[in-house]
Order: sequence, then C-alpha cells, then structure tokens
Amino acid sequence: MGTASASVAQAGDVSAGATDRVLRVYTNNIENLVRNNADGSCTRISGPDHLTSMLVDDGGRTGTSGVQAPDLLIVQQVRGTGQATAYADQLAAKFGHPAGTYRAIVAWDDPEPWGGSHHCNRQSLGDLKKKQTNAIIYNTRTLSLAAGDVSKYWSAGWLKPGTAYAGGAGCTLYKPPNNDDGAANRHKWKRTSAIAAKFSIKETGTTVFAATMHLPEQNGANACAGAGTTGVAGSGIHVGADATRLMNASTIRVIGIDANRRNIASSTLSGFGMTGYGARPTFGTRKIDYLFVKGTVQPSAIDHTVSSTKSDHLALYGFIAY
Repeated sequence: MGTASASVAQAGDVSAGATDRVLRVYTNNIENLVRNNADGSCTRISGPDHLTSMLVDDGGRTGTSGVQAPDLLIVQQVRGTGQATAYADQLAAKFGHPAGTYRAIVAWDDPEPWGGSHHCNRQSLGDLKKKQTNAIIYNTRTLSLAAGDVSKYWSAGWLKPGTAYAGGAGCTLYKPPNNDDGAANRHKWKRTSAIAAKFSIKETGTTVFAATMHLPEQNGANACAGAGTTGVAGSGIHVGADATRLMNASTIRVIGIDANRRNIASSTLSGFGMTGYGARPTFGTRKIDYLFVKGTVQPSAIDHTVSSTKSDHLALYGFIAY
C-alpha cells in the first residue's frame, strides 16, 4: 500500500487560503486519463488538459484568471503512485509551483493489471487502463499531514454473480478470496480499495478529513458494503474503522466517490454530518459520482458539476469556507 510522508511547513510558506479562507475540493474518476468514445475508440488525455477542463472559478467557469489552485483533488482510477505523482506535479506547474508542492496518497503503489481491451479498439490505450487504484492529492502550501493520519485501505462490498441477494444477504467484502477469480480480473478488486487521511489547514489549524472510494459495478443493482450489509442507508457505502477514527477527529469532512449506483440521496451520509453536492448526471445519463461534505459550501452556478471534464465521468467540486 502507498504511504504519504508528512508535509512540513517551511519558513516563508504562504498559504493560498490565507486571503479568502476557502478550501477548494474536487473529485473525479479520471479513468487513467484515457477517455472512451462512443465509436469504440479511446483518446489519451494529458494531465494538464484534464486539469484545465475540470478546475473552475467561483462562478463555475473553466479557463479564467479566477481559477485558483485547489487544495484537495480526490481521484479514482489512477494507475498507481507514478501516475498520481506525475499528475500532482503537473497541477503544481499549472499554478507556477515547484514539483512536490502537491503530494499524492495512493491506496496501492503499483496494482497488478486486469481486464482486456477496456473498450478501446487500440489495445495500447486499453492497456493504460489495466492498472487501477484511488488517490488523494493535496496542496502542501495550504494543508499539513501528520505521520499516522493516513488510514489503512478498506475494501468495498459486492454480490458475486450467481449469489442470491436479499437486503444485504449474500454480500461479502470484495477482496480475496471473494473477488473476481478469473485470470483476466483477478486483481480488479484493487480498484475498489478506499483510503482516507486527516489534514490540518496551516492558516487556522482546522482539521480536514478526506476519503476516496470506488465501488464495484455490481453495487448498481445490489447495494453491498461488506458481509451481509447494504451499507449506509442502503447505498453500498461504508467507511473503514481506521478512516472513521480520522473522520471523527475532523471538523471539515469530504468524501469523493464513484459509487456505480444511481441517485444516492444527498442526505445519505447525514449521520456523519455530511451533505451531498451536485445532482446532475455524471456518467452519460446516470448520476453515479458523489461529493459529500461536512462544512459550509459556497453556492454553485453549475450545480457543483463540471460538464467540460475530459473524462468519462464529470468532476464535482465544493468550495468550503473555514
């Protein structure tokens, strides 16, 4: 599993959040920066192009001088530490900061490949989607991370094909030995490993919890969060024990998730003090991606959903006052 070293404030650091006291958070399944097209072709997207398509100003517009450096990018479906770190450095360069300004917390450093073409008629592009895991990218200018404040990964749940289901009965954790056992999909479960961390805002000391999740496709038909459970409010979502410890110690809380399940209510995580933002479809005509926040979120002219995102999934964002 990947680990993140604690960031240490250096003399002369200037917090980008010092002037406006806003925490800028985005979540997106970046699909390994390979986009599937309707005709069966795939298009490779550069990190800078993807970032330009996703980052918005306070009015929800991309590509303007008002777009400010984000504090947290919660992402799904990256190839591992290498891609996440390169993407983080491209984000730093976009705002004139040196490499290492943004750091990545990755559930699996280098997950094994799985699957075949991944719906790309050029195998070389399909191969780029074979390694999949999840990450949190954070801005060391605004956020600090102490040793021990990264959770252990936790596994999603699923209903294995051919298993009877009744309100959670039949569900199990989606990890060995219960995951896909075919040769092509043996390591697919690593794409659903969730991870979380607790940060502190350097300017104020405010604690911030962030988590990234990606649930299996089977969650769409049968909500499963683990052995015999449908998860929070029947959504298939659950937060691991180690992550829950960090969440309970945090003032601001954000969870970004590709749930592979339609129309999960914005009140689903209200028991954690969190509200969902963005109600528009995120994957074709389906709403399957979610951003839940505990905190004061600024209104959004575009329903917190960035329609120009260069990914199969549309990005969600929340600008949180602190």
